[in-house]
Amino acid sequence: MRSGSFLAGLVMAASGASAACTGHGTGPEPGVKIWSCSKPGVLALAYDDGPHIYTSDLVDILDAAGAKGTFFFTGTLYGCIYNQAAAVKKAFKSGHQIASHTWTHPALSGLDEAGIRSEITQLEDALVNIIGKKPAYIRPPYLDTAGQTLPVLKAMGYKVVNDDVDSEDWNGKTPAESEAKFIAAGATGNGHIPLMHEPYNSTVHELTPWLINWAKENKLKLVTVAECLGDAGGAYQKGDFQPNGKNTC
Repeated sequence: MRSGSFLAGLVMAASGASAACTGHGTGPEPGVKIWSCSKPGVLALAYDDGPHIYTSDLVDILDAAGAKGTFFFTGTLYGCIYNQAAAVKKAFKSGHQIASHTWTHPALSGLDEAGIRSEITQLEDALVNIIGKKPAYIRPPYLDTAGQTLPVLKAMGYKVVNDDVDSEDWNGKTPAESEAKFIAAGATGNGHIPLMHEPYNSTVHELTPWLINWAKENKLKLVTVAECLGDAGGAYQKGDFQPNGKNTC
């Protein structure tokens, strides 16, 4: 979920931030904003605000096309994540990337360090309970990385995703209007990481099929965000994490 008025300044405030591939192997540096893929010939379909009633449909659409996507899940935005546990497992088992969009979807800059950490760890715990993994990627709600957000996320080892094509589905744009934004962005150069939201029926059932066809026409491979950054093995935190048995929010 994105608020245009809230974000207008935030997006413009990015000073020279881009996909940051540094000394951490071939993957991006934690705590540095990532705007686009680090290589050409790919498109990383990325969806915020799930899991939702369309998550399972979205997985089916991507799977039928041999495509991979990235799901930035929350814990409680549209109901408790455990109520959609089957869809979360389905996405993970199909090879899609599961990433963080926090527990309750707050503007992280309004929280202190303890509050930011709580938003992250509560979702981590739920994902360990559901899929046995903790994500290593996050897209902060509202793309808000002000205040203590980036230093805390860096300390927690999180790679921070922004976007370079905003579908504006959150702002009432029709699929056709969103499609025009991708056409304007073009299919050359380093691949795009778009901002889309899976709770919108039209995003799942109209825009996504169009993007799959657009990618095919332009010979783009549909990959996860981690893969488009040369970090296919770094989508999740390293470690053997044990579930705590919780299944309610």
